[in-house]
Amino acid sequence: MTGTPVLHSWLSHPDAPPPDPPWRPLSDALYWESPARTPDRRNLFGPAPDWADDLQRVARAVFAADRCTPRKAAFDHWTRHIRLSVSVVSPDAWSRALPHLTTLLGTVTGDRWEVEFRPFHADERPRARPLPFGPEEYAHEVALFSGGLDSLGWAAQRAGTGGPGALLLVTLGERNFEALQDAVYEAVRLRAQQERSPRLLRRLVQSQSVRPKAAGATPELTTRSRGLLYAATAVHAAAAERVPVVHVPENGQLALNPPLSAARSGACSTRSVHPWTLHHLNQIIAEVADTPRSAVRVVNPFAGLTKGEVCAAARDAGLPQSVLEATLSCGAPPTRRPPGGGQPALPRVAHCGLCFPCLVRRSGLRYAYGEDRTPYAADPWDLSLNPNRTAHWRALQRWLDRPCTVLDLIADTPLPPDARPAELLAVVDRGREELRALVDRAPGVRRSA
Repeated sequence: MTGTPVLHSWLSHPDAPPPDPPWRPLSDALYWESPARTPDRRNLFGPAPDWADDLQRVARAVFAADRCTPRKAAFDHWTRHIRLSVSVVSPDAWSRALPHLTTLLGTVTGDRWEVEFRPFHADERPRARPLPFGPEEYAHEVALFSGGLDSLGWAAQRAGTGGPGALLLVTLGERNFEALQDAVYEAVRLRAQQERSPRLLRRLVQSQSVRPKAAGATPELTTRSRGLLYAATAVHAAAAERVPVVHVPENGQLALNPPLSAARSGACSTRSVHPWTLHHLNQIIAEVADTPRSAVRVVNPFAGLTKGEVCAAARDAGLPQSVLEATLSCGAPPTRRPPGGGQPALPRVAHCGLCFPCLVRRSGLRYAYGEDRTPYAADPWDLSLNPNRTAHWRALQRWLDRPCTVLDLIADTPLPPDARPAELLAVVDRGREELRALVDRAPGVRRSA
């Protein structure tokens, strides 16, 4: 039971008349970006089809509703019941895609979603004209670029090919970490310049931060729907430039993200690049796209690699170890209090060192280089730490002490029909070996019984 739904209505533009109570209005005004940088105002690379505009609009509405609906108000402090109304150009097509959308949202957020669609009138808000790019400047490849290890590894590989056409890297700006993302992108740009036939790079930076207090709501910090917004931004750009595939690089180990314990089932472990999630996202696109030729497919090129293997691929692509160590992988980056009343300053340390993504990062860098010089806020084997802070470390040791089977892979999230469970399990097993090496080499560690 998830209780009475919280009702949110996404407005076609911030000045649109608000809905009647008890519906709560949401709009682009909630996002930190300036109005000129909203998706339907920024200059496009080509004329994006209506279905791609709809997908972007739905993703922004979902993310805003997620941020503006606190989990602590739910009966179990997690599972919410959210009802969302979004205006789209093709309500009938989106109604056909609705089962895939609600399944996707339930998978990534762990909530019960009811989504309804109403007609969107294109003349409600003017759209910018496409930019006058020449054919050689249009993208031939589109990939997400978060500034993390996995996206860096893929970008470095593709930038080093010297292939035709531009490589478009789509970044969602992380507040307080923009400088870090810029520095990692600069490393990719330099990698491209090293080729005899330098590959043209382009970068699209889109904000993803929402101000829930602007809607009179308490901020929700889990933001499990961020991955959908991230992918929708890249799909929108790819559809505008007629690129048929978007690459979402995530090592298969964390894409599957099997829970370390039964207490972390479902959306308690991130599922934004899980094969089940990508399957339903691709089904949504197939339903709403005008024609099969205009559809865009979202794929994970690193689904068969562990974190260590991704680090080794980035190393072999010519990236220095220091660049890999400058990436952001933490699931809960530590923050530093600002000195005054201004915007928060860039943290001195970007990694907590204790969360599961940090542990996987540690194991991956050690696999590729034999060491990890990343500055972490804390080490999980530090006996002086409060036991609550080392919960992931202790859960990891217990998880490594028991076997992992195909049944564990599907215990809380199904696999799509085309999945190959044996191959996926092999990736997890290799990742477990990398993590086991991290545990065995940790100072003063005693493996849990």
